[in-house]
Amino acid sequence: MGKGRYAFIFMHRVDCMKIVDLRSDTITLPTAEMMEAIQKAELGDDVFGEDPTINKLEKMAASKIGKEKALFVTSGTQGNVVSCLTHTQRGDEVIMEAQSHVFLYEVGAMAALGGLMAHPVPGHNGVLSPDDVEKAIRGDNIHFPKTQLLCVENTHNNAGGIAVTPQEIKALADVVKPHNIRMHLDGARVFNAALALNTDVKNLTKEVDSVMFCLSKGLSAPVGSLVCGTQDFVEKARKVRKMLGGGMRQAGILAACGVVALETMVDRLRDDHVNARTLAEGLADMKGISIDMEKVQTNIIVVDVSGLGGSQKVVSELEKKGVRCLPRDETHIRMVTHRMISAEDIEVALERIREVVP
Repeated sequence: MGKGRYAFIFMHRVDCMKIVDLRSDTITLPTAEMMEAIQKAELGDDVFGEDPTINKLEKMAASKIGKEKALFVTSGTQGNVVSCLTHTQRGDEVIMEAQSHVFLYEVGAMAALGGLMAHPVPGHNGVLSPDDVEKAIRGDNIHFPKTQLLCVENTHNNAGGIAVTPQEIKALADVVKPHNIRMHLDGARVFNAALALNTDVKNLTKEVDSVMFCLSKGLSAPVGSLVCGTQDFVEKARKVRKMLGGGMRQAGILAACGVVALETMVDRLRDDHVNARTLAEGLADMKGISIDMEKVQTNIIVVDVSGLGGSQKVVSELEKKGVRCLPRDETHIRMVTHRMISAEDIEVALERIREVVP
């Protein structure tokens, strides 16, 4: 009955107008293999450490990222706040790029839940300068909070999916490690970064103390992220997760999809990058639209539509044409490619966008 209902909805939408949804890679649906894995998943109580599928996923994730242990969490936001709280004490300061996800889009969780002070530092295309980070580190003064953590985002969402290189991460590590400051990588799309840079993902994670990556974006799993680090870090993080209400029971139902995602969905992210490039090149040729093609590195495109009357107007007009995207600010829109968007969909989207562009 369920399958028939969803098929009807899909067919109805296609009959009316095929929607090309470029709002986010979070809209990806689980694959048929994931749905089958749910049915066959071995389950147990994960709070007791007895869910075999959760244990398998966490072991896979740690190995793939190059860390000792991993912890399944409900979302990237939960993973970031769990990591921040595990590394710090109340009153500590956390340095981050000024347009980063942890600063702008996580409901002030580190302040509300951890009593932490955010220290945003402007970067260049989402990448922090080692000199600026050095200047941001607080000295030993009774009036100052203690600088305890540096957060790095890779890929950087607001910068347009920019991939931060291993060399750039190493340069930041060289600054903070002598001060005994920990590093956390918000690697929600770190596999996109690795593929864009043609490097092993471990080269992007080896300098940091903890990593969070998402299963529910380009990897197409329905729910979940992983936090990875040392055994001691993950043991502490597990307790923080429990405090935040993240201690799940037979969560292997969700982890089963994550296992399939890590086994089958990482390499196909290249398709999303190709489609994003095709879309960006088509948009760049349109009057009133401006794109910095050097920033089109992964699956996120930031488009300047100030020449078309601003982002809200353009998003509204495209919605009428069956192309969905999001305003990033008053003059820019964001488009994201993902598994649900084919090369043919890109051509459809470009054709419809041309109908909006004067």
